[in-house]
Amino acid sequence: MEQNTYLVVMAGGIGSRFWPFSRTHLPKQFHDVMGVGRSMLQLTVERFQGICPPENVFIVTNRDYTDLVQQHLPSLPADQILGEPIGRNTAPCIAYASYRIAQRDPQAVIIVTPADHAVLREGEFQRIITQAVDAARHHEILITLGIHPSRPDTGYGYIQYIDEENKNGVPQGLKKVKTFTEKPNLELAKMFLDSGDFLWNSGLFVWRADAIIHAFHQYLGDIAEVFDEGAQQLGTPDEAEFITQAYTRCRNISIDYGVMEKADNVYVLPADFGWSDLGTWDSLHRMGHHDADNNVVDGDALLYDTRECVIKTPADRLVVVQGLEGYIVAEYDNVLLICKRTEEQRVKEFVADVKSKKGTGYN
Repeated sequence: MEQNTYLVVMAGGIGSRFWPFSRTHLPKQFHDVMGVGRSMLQLTVERFQGICPPENVFIVTNRDYTDLVQQHLPSLPADQILGEPIGRNTAPCIAYASYRIAQRDPQAVIIVTPADHAVLREGEFQRIITQAVDAARHHEILITLGIHPSRPDTGYGYIQYIDEENKNGVPQGLKKVKTFTEKPNLELAKMFLDSGDFLWNSGLFVWRADAIIHAFHQYLGDIAEVFDEGAQQLGTPDEAEFITQAYTRCRNISIDYGVMEKADNVYVLPADFGWSDLGTWDSLHRMGHHDADNNVVDGDALLYDTRECVIKTPADRLVVVQGLEGYIVAEYDNVLLICKRTEEQRVKEFVADVKSKKGTGYN
């Protein structure tokens, strides 16, 4: 375990596609989504044990959730929780963490991960992450992990790579990125799968602190300027006030669009470690434990003539389901959702309608 390896966990999103389980006051990263007795945030941090020391773990979240982070990670010191005053997408989030870490350790290698991913083969995951960290330590490159696609999924972004011998001393296994494509339609996703040179974009990144800060200067100079001005305040009592002002000056932009799609030193490391971003109910159905009728059940439920369903309900509520095929039955707090799995993309529509017709108490 290298002392200058750092972990940044992005844990500020609301996860509205997982409604009603994921809510504004308690987003999905603080839930036991997999039914294993640990929240997504806890599982994420545990996944990196042995890769970086505990004192090098940083959680970036909305200030409204800092107490929740401390509840879920009680051994994590408060100064390793970076509170954002407002959401500004992943580029400002990563800039904040990267500048903060660089102030402490200019030689830092940073792993960036969302807080809501699932990984089934953790040994292989740690092997791949270690390989990426070693490559980033010795080269000024920006590495993203790409997942070998198993189906033409329209819910993920895709990375196309150039399949050629690595140049400039870049280690074997890494592929030069050719293009990034946001969530495609089904026809395009099938073409990507057939071509053999596309991977799912996992949203996991590895780079040296100086490499990503240099990339901010090249491609997101406005954000770099903001953090350059206040870099000396990071890690001091003036940090919170500086960040409050800084975020009013940062635009809402993702690291993919702002940096990764533009930089010429981006590499992808192909991987297969049983990954899902657990962004939707359907992803939970794919990753969860299936009964004999291919249902995923987390709750006290009796099922009759029911197949291909996701049932996630409170443990103190008996649920009886008969005659459903391919449905989501999800209850949390004061909301019950019953929806076809094939229509789950409408969940965001449901959330918007609920907010406009029933008020904000259900969001």
